[in-house]
Amino acid sequence: MSIEITTLLFFLSLIFFLVLGLPLAFVLGGVSVLFLYFTWGADAFYMVASQMWGTMGSFTLVAIPLFVFMAMLLERTGVARDLYRMMHLWCGGMRGGLAVGTLGICAIFGAMVGISGAAVVAMGTIALPAMLERGYDKRMVLGCINTGGGWGILIPPSIMMILYAMISGVSVGKMFAAGVLPGLLLVALTVIYVLGRCFFQPHLAPALPKEERGSWGEKLRAIRAVILPIGIVAMVLGSIIGGMTTPTEAAAMGVLGALISAAVYRKLNWDIVQEAAIRTFKLTGMIAWILFAAHAFSSAYQGMGAQSLIEGLMMDLPGGRWGIIITMMAVVFLMGMLLDPVGIMLITLPVFLPIVASLGFDPIWFGILFVINMEIGYMTPPFGFNLFYLKGIVPPGITMRDIYWSVIPFVIVNIIGLGIIMVFPEIATYLPNLLF
Repeated sequence: MSIEITTLLFFLSLIFFLVLGLPLAFVLGGVSVLFLYFTWGADAFYMVASQMWGTMGSFTLVAIPLFVFMAMLLERTGVARDLYRMMHLWCGGMRGGLAVGTLGICAIFGAMVGISGAAVVAMGTIALPAMLERGYDKRMVLGCINTGGGWGILIPPSIMMILYAMISGVSVGKMFAAGVLPGLLLVALTVIYVLGRCFFQPHLAPALPKEERGSWGEKLRAIRAVILPIGIVAMVLGSIIGGMTTPTEAAAMGVLGALISAAVYRKLNWDIVQEAAIRTFKLTGMIAWILFAAHAFSSAYQGMGAQSLIEGLMMDLPGGRWGIIITMMAVVFLMGMLLDPVGIMLITLPVFLPIVASLGFDPIWFGILFVINMEIGYMTPPFGFNLFYLKGIVPPGITMRDIYWSVIPFVIVNIIGLGIIMVFPEIATYLPNLLF
């Protein structure tokens, strides 16, 4: 059987079982193992097991459950509520101030937890009702929470970056450093969009009345809310960038910071620790199966010789090497509407990374573009994870249609940011080159 027919059958089988609703990790791993057996015979199974065993011995992997555990603990402390109170006092006096404050809190959460859902749930529970009560446009509010929640996978530390580093072989520390400036760029672009739109359409986000703005004494006391979050960010990112710890050791420091935060807010008890640990075990177990599926897929893909076929097709695209990169981004963007980000990584990275290397592009820079696209995938209809996180916590008057429409301008803002980083790759590469 020719390589073209084998590749077509391989990907059609994946799509067929995914459409049936089966778990992606088992579909990807199961189909890959079957194709391996019929391509190389039973001996191929030893190769997958050997690769998996080598991966499970990686010290970097320990960072994943630690960062997840830290996120689960922080989600249940009073950090988000106090941060929102501070932003309420300091930003509420200007048009769109509460929306900008919400974006700021999402950025702080992104720098603490490394996953997407925590900020969406926290701000959807605290900020959404408060802004709706004060006359904010519901689609503006929903869009801010949706896009801000996605920054958790771009602003380091990021579990998605750890997985990218594991698959691509690049340094986790360099990926974390590369995510800082692009993350700040997207935050700045989104804030500029919100303030600009509120300037021309003030009815979308009215300023708070004077009696709600608080005195200077209240504002200054509220600043205490950022001490713990900044301390956690400094413990995690500062120790990595300063060369004092590895990402795994920094994750352990982050857990310590989360435990201290829970104790300060008097939320540290056995029930919270137990619940956070159980949720961490579940998510980490899922990631372990995903890694197995990734190795099986990579082995099957290379064993069939599909890599050379895809490379040949890519090289024939118009526009030269930039046309290839733009096509890759377009493919990932479309897949983000239908699949979860980890699944997209497993399917595309074994195909794309050799091509990126052969074209002479920096894999760190490409990784940041990829992660931004994954962040956009969290917020794009019809199956973006953040859309469903929001739907689970919004008031009854907000429909799924409202949530879908709310994200469109924010997706455009993120795409503009992606384009800027493509044109000016130094935004992603400057810090890694400076610090490492």
